This record gives sequence, structure tokens and C-alpha cells, in this order.
Amino acid sequence: MTHTEIEISAELVRDLLRDQHPDLADRRLRLGARGWDNQLWRLGDDLAVRLPWATRSADALLRKEHTWLPALAPRLPLPVPVPQRLGEPSPRFPRPWIVTTWVPGAPADRAPVTRGAEAADALAAFLTALHRPAPDQAPAGRDRGGPLAGHSEGFAKQLAEATELGLVPDPDAVRAIWEDAAAAPEWEGPALWIHGDLHPANVLTADGAICGVIDFGDLCAGDPACDLAAAWILLPDGAADRFHAAYRPAPDAATLRRARGWAVGRALSGILIGEAGLRGRPGGKATWGPPAHASLRRLIAAVTRP
Repeated sequence: MTHTEIEISAELVRDLLRDQHPDLADRRLRLGARGWDNQLWRLGDDLAVRLPWATRSADALLRKEHTWLPALAPRLPLPVPVPQRLGEPSPRFPRPWIVTTWVPGAPADRAPVTRGAEAADALAAFLTALHRPAPDQAPAGRDRGGPLAGHSEGFAKQLAEATELGLVPDPDAVRAIWEDAAAAPEWEGPALWIHGDLHPANVLTADGAICGVIDFGDLCAGDPACDLAAAWILLPDGAADRFHAAYRPAPDAATLRRARGWAVGRALSGILIGEAGLRGRPGGKATWGPPAHASLRRLIAAVTRP
């Protein structure tokens, strides 16, 4: 993590607005959240200011959202944070920032999905709408939408670390899921728009149902299997089959194999980030652990059941 050397405060955010978007500067301002890459400040009742405060890659990710998300958002059946304004680097704050619409709800790592059937249908409708062929100019999904094989070394290291810490109930089953996924035929269809980072902290809930999707920093074009992993990552027990039945076009066997690989990799990552949070390490998120453990249990059960 590389946190900005400038302390982000309400006074700073208001000064930035006065400099570049003065018509918004007098709105009520309060801290919304400190995310992995960005801080989120609520602006009035319907807007939010997002400022990068951690990884240096966040600058480019914010610009990418500002470029592409306004055109995609109208076709999506769930609320998403639509960029409204762009803030350019300045002497006050040397990084870009954006103003987006505010999406109400609680992150699913803190308020898990409990209404499985409703959530499965909502997630399937959202991804069916998002997963359309992307234009040639769209950002390529080499990391999130490309072949799984390129991630095998990183997966092996994560599995070894989690196993050594006693965090994986059946390492052999986890390894088998990954190896089967990496061996599956690669995506041969057109590069589709994908969210690229559908984990519980990036999905909002209300009353146990999905009510919004946030953080499109990894938006790219590629293999939809990366997003289809969300069936095991976000939904409660027994809901994945309903999701797969509702998603269109129906995923083939190879795509489901790759999706399980993305899911098991994301579950391991979440477990390790959650463990780091419990130990107070930088970058750790204690709330990521429980949903990641539940995901891993679901995946193991899905491939070992009769």
C-alpha cells in the first residue's frame, strides 16, 4: 500500500471542489468510506467524491471509470456510481479525482446476502446486461479477463501461505479446483465487458438483497468467467445453480470450470487479506475473511458432492 502523503480531510475536499467545481462546494460533506484504493466522501444526498489514497494504479482506474462507465450505466439494472465530474491534479492534490452518483446500501462483506433466490436473479440480470461485446478501444483484461494459467504461480504461493496458517480445510481439493480450471479451454468468444472485481466489498445490499454494484476500477474487456465467479463469492448456499440458470447466454462447461478457478483464487485472496486484518497488518481487511471462508467451503462442496 502506498498511501498519499497528503492527509485527505473535509477541508481539502471542499477546497478542491471550490477550485474546480465551485457549484458543488457548498453541499454537505462527510466521510463515507476508506476503500482499498480510494477514499469516498459523501457530497449532499446524491453525490460522492472519490480520491485515490493508496495504490498508484488508482489514478488510471479513476480516469478509466470516468471515460467508460457513463455509457455503460444506463443499460445496467442495478444502481452503479456514475461519474459526473473529473478533478485534475493540482498543487493542492497531485492526483486525479472524480465526483460520482452516490449508491446507497451496505457492503456485502459487512451485510451479507441472505435472500438467495432474489440475489441470484438480480446478479444474473446485471451480468447479462453488462457482458456485451466491448469496442476495440476498451481496456484489455489481461489480468482479470485473460487466461488463468498466467496466475498459477501466484495461486500456488497463496495456497501455500494459507495452508501453512491452517486456513484451508482441504488444500488438495482447492488445488484440484484450480488445476481443473487452468486446464479448461480458453474463452473463444468476443471480448466482453466485465466488472473484474466482484467481491463482497464491491457489492451493496439492503435487507439481504443486492441493491448496487460499485468500484469499476478493474472494468475491462475479456472472458466473462472472471465475473461469473461471483456466484460462489457473493451468493449464499444453494443459490449458484439458480444464478447459472438465469444468466444468458447459459455458460458452457468450460466457462464454469474457469469461473470456479477465479472464485477459488478470489476466496484465497480474501482469506489472506482477512487474516492480515485480524493481525493488524497494513492493507488487511478483517471483514473480508468470513465471506471468503464461506466461498471456499461452497466451492469445495460443489466439486466433491455426489
